[in-house]
Amino acid sequence: MTAIRQHVRGKRLRRAALVVLPGCGGLGRSPAAGRGLGTVERMFVLGIDPGLSRCGYGLVSRSGATSALAAEAAGVIETDPGAALPERLWIVQRELRALMAECQPTAVAVERVFFQVNARTAMSVGQASGLALAAAAEYGCEVVEYTANEVKQALVGYGSATKDQVQRMVTSVLGLGETPRPPDVADALALAVCHLTTLPLRRAVAAASGGVGGGSIQGRGGGTR
Repeated sequence: MTAIRQHVRGKRLRRAALVVLPGCGGLGRSPAAGRGLGTVERMFVLGIDPGLSRCGYGLVSRSGATSALAAEAAGVIETDPGAALPERLWIVQRELRALMAECQPTAVAVERVFFQVNARTAMSVGQASGLALAAAAEYGCEVVEYTANEVKQALVGYGSATKDQVQRMVTSVLGLGETPRPPDVADALALAVCHLTTLPLRRAVAAASGGVGGGSIQGRGGGTR
């Protein structure tokens, strides 16, 4: 069983290194040459649960040989609520860019803001979400968005599942020794798991309809990630 250590990035101008979970075997990428339509390549998906005060992230890999999922790294980006908005946005932007470079994800999955009762919260989440989408696009990997209900459907089987049920499923699927904390981390890992578990079906549908869904994913500069 693997235990996730909480990791905090940002917090004004403090810079911290990426936490790699024990037994992950590094963040190297598999050679892409010779992949066929039915080949399942090793993938790294970075899930991001956007927020301005606390932005969760979780890197999950899928083994090309067994399709097993494993948590590679996780943590949060935090900013000081008392700091000026431009500085807080810059901290989130800087740390997200650093995550892209360090994690080298095949794809980035960001939670789509579907509904928020609190307008102020919705605005800050939307700002952080925009920074995450832009950072992933700048890096050049695939970028996808999922609503909370879509994540619940993928992990638990129904869109009305509770956050506790989702967290327990994340812990089980990734073989973790304890529930990821804080909840932002669990939500970010859930986004990554959602993308990896639904990808085969989407690729099959794309292939059946004449799409490109089964091929390699092209990254920045045309290189395959």
